[in-house]
Amino acid sequence: MNKLLIATNNKGKVKELQDLLKSLGIELVTPADINLNLEVEEDGANYNENAAKKARAFAQASGLVSLADDSGLEVDALDGAPGLHSARYHPKPGANDADRRAYMIENLKGKPRPWTAHFHATIAIAVPSKDVHIVEGNCYGEIIPEERGTGGFGYDPIFLFPELNQTMAELDMDEKNRLSHRAKAVMNAIPVLRKLFF
Repeated sequence: MNKLLIATNNKGKVKELQDLLKSLGIELVTPADINLNLEVEEDGANYNENAAKKARAFAQASGLVSLADDSGLEVDALDGAPGLHSARYHPKPGANDADRRAYMIENLKGKPRPWTAHFHATIAIAVPSKDVHIVEGNCYGEIIPEERGTGGFGYDPIFLFPELNQTMAELDMDEKNRLSHRAKAVMNAIPVLRKLFF
């Protein structure tokens, strides 16, 4: 019970979660570290279902406590889209992050600014053959039409914190790990992990 599996194959998420969890004193392992090749279809009706499904599948396959997240960007002018479908928000199969950002800006053209939005993250922690614990986090900002910054991934270069006049992609890792939706969800997950591991 001294290892926590970060249940994702997304390298950007792995890096963020490793950074957020490193102070806990738990050994963090990735699917690659244990030669686990698992893809879980995200077909749940909401973030909680997707995160729980991923965490359970990785916990059962590995025998380790597993932490999975499901997150999305909800844009008010797009009626909450792309939301659950943030990672697949493009009509073309195989689209990359840059394609999805461009598609979003195209869909926002002509709508009044500011394009307010928030990132949501749900984290699920699964213990093999036991309960799944769910926690959440949000961060608020707006979408801007031009990309700024080279850090992060996904929609980070077009998600602005107006009070800082910086996009998520312009923040250094320490600042991102204080302000992001995933950081806030991890903060809520830490007491759960402490109970499980200590």
